[in-house]
Amino acid sequence: MSALVTSIVQKVYVISKGTRERQPVPAAPQAFVCLARYLDEIGTPPADESLWRTRRGADRPMAYWAMRRIIQRANEVLGTNWTLHDLRHTAANRMANGGKLTLPEVQAVLRHANIQTTSRYLTVRVEETFDKLTEHYNAPQIERSYPTGYDAEDIAAVFGA
Repeated sequence: MSALVTSIVQKVYVISKGTRERQPVPAAPQAFVCLARYLDEIGTPPADESLWRTRRGADRPMAYWAMRRIIQRANEVLGTNWTLHDLRHTAANRMANGGKLTLPEVQAVLRHANIQTTSRYLTVRVEETFDKLTEHYNAPQIERSYPTGYDAEDIAAVFGA
């Protein structure tokens, strides 16, 4: 049974900002654990209403401005200046540079129409480049061999051996 459960693709649906269409997005299993806890606490909203609800005042769907205000209050407490887009940007950077997802997979998660938009999140860290170059130059040299019958001077002239 556990093999079956792990192979199931879990997804949530979001309303696209551009097209206003309902689109599936993959989500981590931990996200569903958190979602279940949230729904246990607030109850399940009607099918035609937003899943995310305000926690202050009357029960209503959480609008952009309510979430923006939550981030502002967190910024005041933490002394930061984050935005909702900063959270998305951080997730995009981690996915694009984590080595587990291909760029087209990150594009699908972020729902970018153009892969060039997604490629902006790829970064090259000097430390990683240095480590890879060191590994490359420290790799054992492959000993070259050539078929018999060729003159050593000819081989040196063609291949620099």
